[in-house]
Amino acid sequence: MTTAAPPLADVLASPAAALVLDGGLSNQLEAAGYDLGDDLWSARLLAEEPEALVAAHRAYYEAGADVVTTAGYQATFEGFARRGIGHDRAARLLALSVDLAREAARQARGAGVARPLWVAASAGPYGAMLADGSEYRGRYGLGVAALEAFHRPRLEAMAAAGPDILALETVPDADEARALLRAVRGLGVPAWLSYTVSGERTRAGQPLEEAFGLLADADEIVAAGVNCCAPGDAPRAVEVAARVTGKPVVVYPNSGEAWDAAAGGWYGPCTFSADRAEEWRAAGARLIGGCCRVGPDAIAAVAERLRG
Repeated sequence: MTTAAPPLADVLASPAAALVLDGGLSNQLEAAGYDLGDDLWSARLLAEEPEALVAAHRAYYEAGADVVTTAGYQATFEGFARRGIGHDRAARLLALSVDLAREAARQARGAGVARPLWVAASAGPYGAMLADGSEYRGRYGLGVAALEAFHRPRLEAMAAAGPDILALETVPDADEARALLRAVRGLGVPAWLSYTVSGERTRAGQPLEEAFGLLADADEIVAAGVNCCAPGDAPRAVEVAARVTGKPVVVYPNSGEAWDAAAGGWYGPCTFSADRAEEWRAAGARLIGGCCRVGPDAIAAVAERLRG
């Protein structure tokens, strides 16, 4: 028997909520043998091998994730245009990212997963479209109005596909957060916004108190938090997000390994541990998962910790 999913925003609003988010989509695809070494990253598979995305999402649902994030992170009209994909087809691909996650949920339920399952439509920062690592710096040289104009059309296309929530993720800069807050107004779909941080500042250098303060009175934002950061940076960020915004907190850090751009590989120890999920939950997190290099096995362990 399957369970109908209530609105995700309502579930997150409960102080007792302890939901499991998925892990890194890209590492699951790479583990399955897919080459993501181009500017579209996982979004390339929306056009070329959508069934691979269904399988990756399903792996996370079956591992224990309640919520999966779509392949929309690096999917933009501008990025698709560089591949010769016109506006209308690009809009269909953005909507398809949501449909594929819905199909994965359907398959997971068919395989016996009976708990409610939700879909978060991922929208990465402007720097993700540039594919040059600038999402870890921010400060693109664009004003808030220009960033809003970039984000609004893709968010409209995703919202029209009916996700449970929009995941405005890996935001490096409070200025881009301002643009995203404007871009989600009136879409009719709730959103979370998660910063990527280093220590107690955004990647662009703003104090977390200031960055999260922008979200406190934004009705469209139903959760706030951090992702794509070191696990050790998460507890303080979760505490600040909960205190400053008064909203449910989402947290999904990386494995703790570091990326060597010159060598094209990861190095250093993995410091992500499911044991940390309890610490993040105690600090105020209600939706907990992983980002880069955190796979289904780690998410299964998080689910086991949170569900006792």
